[in-house]
Amino acid sequence: MFEGALSAFWLSTAVIFVAELGDKSQLMAMTFATRYRARDVLIGITAATALVHLASVGIGYFIGSSFEKYQGAIAICAGIAFLGFAAWTLRGDELTEDEAEKARKATGSALLAVGLAFFLAELGDKTMLATITLAVRENWFGTWIGSTLGMVVADALAIVVGAVLGRHLPEKLIKYGAAAAFAVFGVLLVAEGAGWV
Repeated sequence: MFEGALSAFWLSTAVIFVAELGDKSQLMAMTFATRYRARDVLIGITAATALVHLASVGIGYFIGSSFEKYQGAIAICAGIAFLGFAAWTLRGDELTEDEAEKARKATGSALLAVGLAFFLAELGDKTMLATITLAVRENWFGTWIGSTLGMVVADALAIVVGAVLGRHLPEKLIKYGAAAAFAVFGVLLVAEGAGWV
């Protein structure tokens, strides 16, 4: 039992880390790190990843490969949500200086924004499908912990880059860049779900 969990842990950590490199989630992590504190982004990513990957191993353990037929619909729904995030980012909110200072100190809104975005982005993503596939064959607990760790470590690299860039980029550039990134992710998810790519 323990040996199976340990081998599943190492295998899923490596597989998901590699799958996450250059993925849209890593680019999102970098984008969020330009707007929020790195700690809040990392906590949001970790919570969302743990939930999605727990669901993934559950799916893999209980129903196996029959889940794949719903992948397109899930990707389209997530894509539409991302297009909404893009519009919301462009619309923006006007803050007074006092409100801006409170927002910089607040963690709840950042955690919710990052967690929700990552949760939606991972639904039907290749890392979710890879986790399901691993859970069909490997120990579910080792797969869950390993896949979560692999993704969080890969995204932590992007958070460091985003946090450094965020200190040197103008706010308007960050706003338009974030909106463009959400729009691109949304279009790609819809296209993927519809089978166009």
